[in-house]
Amino acid sequence: MSGTTPADVVCLGESMVTFLPSRPGRLADVPSFARGIGGAESNVACALAAAGHRAAWVSRVGADGFGDHLVEAVAAYGVDTSFVRRDPSRPTGIYFRTATDRATDVHEVAYYRAGSAASAMSPATVPADGLPAGRILHLSGITAALSADCLALLHELTAPRVGRPLISFDVNYRPGLWRGESAGVLLELARRADVVFVGEDEAESAWGVVGAAAIREALPEPGVVVVKRGADGVTMFSHEPGLRPGPRASNAGGAEEVTHVPALRVDVVAPVGAGDAFAAGFLSATLRGLPVRDRARHGHLMAAAVLTVPGDLTEPPARERADRLAALDDDAWGRLRLGPGWTGDDTEVRTT
Repeated sequence: MSGTTPADVVCLGESMVTFLPSRPGRLADVPSFARGIGGAESNVACALAAAGHRAAWVSRVGADGFGDHLVEAVAAYGVDTSFVRRDPSRPTGIYFRTATDRATDVHEVAYYRAGSAASAMSPATVPADGLPAGRILHLSGITAALSADCLALLHELTAPRVGRPLISFDVNYRPGLWRGESAGVLLELARRADVVFVGEDEAESAWGVVGAAAIREALPEPGVVVVKRGADGVTMFSHEPGLRPGPRASNAGGAEEVTHVPALRVDVVAPVGAGDAFAAGFLSATLRGLPVRDRARHGHLMAAAVLTVPGDLTEPPARERADRLAALDDDAWGRLRLGPGWTGDDTEVRTT
């Protein structure tokens, strides 16, 4: 895909070089690390490109070796990186993490991203009229936490305007990144979006809102709100299921559809990257005009592909295979159990 070819999805946000531990344990005890890449928005772009969509990643990286590695690694998935700018005076962000689940108390992350090239994204350095054309613009709350300039950029990109693409927003609340007030900022951005992904746990932490129905009440404007409920699956509220951008004043004008889709049973290899993969699967199915239930099922399948490999990214299941699984009746869907290697075309999918 070239920089002049319209994208299906444009993903904007910081990516960093991540250092993955060679063994479990405290960062103080890990003797060596393997280099990888990490970034919510670029993860979504890579997964969508691997699934056959035209995806573009917009960001800033340093004029350094880590920046070279990031751009080359993301481009290797088929993502258009021609809108990534190099900053000669600011470095590419890096971080180290432990091997444990980020939801546990023993998980550690050491960020070295203050003053990074991506934190200098702003309406001046990333003008809205300079973005690649795309049907969907995918953003996350992580970008809003990086700097006042980044927050100003998100305000500009989510503002109502003629020709605005459908805005997909993953709340991605990361308390450790915020130095000031976050609740109102994230709530405002989410309410300006068309499709919102938010976990029940993060809604409670960020907004003090408990339960899927209360989350929908706090977010009345978006056409689709996807509430992620961990092992219980997702609950979706939708009143405009098509690919129709533009925020509404409220959802009162259309009939509300509430859909619950159970999570899959997965033999987890590494509990990282599932949220980004779910968003990619959901957006992929949205681009294809699939029903809301099937969008969530494709999200679960994409997440299962990542959960059954060691890293944040992997080759997704073939579209035909994913379509067959997403079309199963509720009983058959509930009996699926996916383990390592399940995405292979000749691999038998287990049921219980």
